Amino acid sequence: MPAFRYEAVDDRGQTKKGVLTADSARAARGDLRSQGLLPITVELITTQLDSEGKRKRSVFAEHLSTVELALFTRQLASLLEAGLPLEQALSALLDQAERPYIRDLIASIRSEVNAGSSLSDALKQHPNDFADIYLGLVASGEQIGHLSRVLSRLADYIERRNALVQKVKLAFTYPAIVTVVAFAIVIFLLTYVVPQIVSVFANTKQKLPFLTVAMLAISDFVRSYGLIVASAVVAAFFGWRSALKNEAIKLRWHTWLLNAPLYGKFERSLNTARFASTLAITTGSGVPILRALQTSRETLANVAMRLQVEEATASVREGVSLARALSSHKHFPPMLIHMIRAGEVTGELPAMLERASNAQEQDLERRALTMAGLLEPVLILAMGVVVLLIVLAVLMPIIEINQLVR
Repeated sequence: MPAFRYEAVDDRGQTKKGVLTADSARAARGDLRSQGLLPITVELITTQLDSEGKRKRSVFAEHLSTVELALFTRQLASLLEAGLPLEQALSALLDQAERPYIRDLIASIRSEVNAGSSLSDALKQHPNDFADIYLGLVASGEQIGHLSRVLSRLADYIERRNALVQKVKLAFTYPAIVTVVAFAIVIFLLTYVVPQIVSVFANTKQKLPFLTVAMLAISDFVRSYGLIVASAVVAAFFGWRSALKNEAIKLRWHTWLLNAPLYGKFERSLNTARFASTLAITTGSGVPILRALQTSRETLANVAMRLQVEEATASVREGVSLARALSSHKHFPPMLIHMIRAGEVTGELPAMLERASNAQEQDLERRALTMAGLLEPVLILAMGVVVLLIVLAVLMPIIEINQLVR
């Protein structure tokens, strides 16, 4: 049964907006009139489909934020655990939704469920909002008959991931602000302050110090070619992004990132935390190990590590244990391998993966704070040195004039 977005007026003249399901727009208007509402507009909530009949993915399309996704999952899990049928739970979420897009999304899902579709099939119509791992876990929860439990674990996973991302962003926010401010100050000094002050000494035919001459040359270059250099940097950035679409170049670049000084361990910790947490929730939700490995592989941002997981999956398919398959690849930390081996021996693989995931997330947070802590003094020191050189370039001619006067 399709969903309709409506705007209507009640007997007091107040405008009401909402979403309802009906067989047609005419039936929707009839339902509104039966509720004492005068319909103004009734629009079908449409879904843009591609050539295969699936909803189109779009980078720029409106979608759920990670916080909204976590809240939706948590609320739906709580309502199902309370014993509400899925249709009633979705209706309750629809009544609580505030953002129009969320209301339309839930209404569309509810209409698919009312038409006889499973929740996972209804969610598949919205790939911009629900990732493949989300859909796979919901489908497994429906198959084993524990949808509420799987949704609860999924909500924990999303909330923990959001908290980790937030901590990493906060750790690098201050260095980013310092970098932007430093560039702005230096460019202002070079393009405005230095030429204004030093030009006074240039007219006196006084021989300027080397530092002042060099600073004037840099200032002239920035004023004359600054926009060209900035455009070249932007072009190089987009050119590099375009080059990374080549799988061979991308693989070499990601391999180098894993071995890069200082940042390499951060890259490994980030991807290992994603892999372990995803594998923990998939195996704990009853997903077979091979499918769980394939799903976990897709969450890895690093192509080199994704290729290693693919090779490990092939080894597991041939009968090799997961710990042994991963141990042949150097980028997975020994602690993760030991925890997986212990889980396979004791039969508690999901619990051990959960512990390994928590340990990797703590290690990632510690590395992020360490890197941010190192960047802050380095950036401040670099900015201080540059400003000091500019000030000396301005003051040195003044000092020499004072010495000549005396």
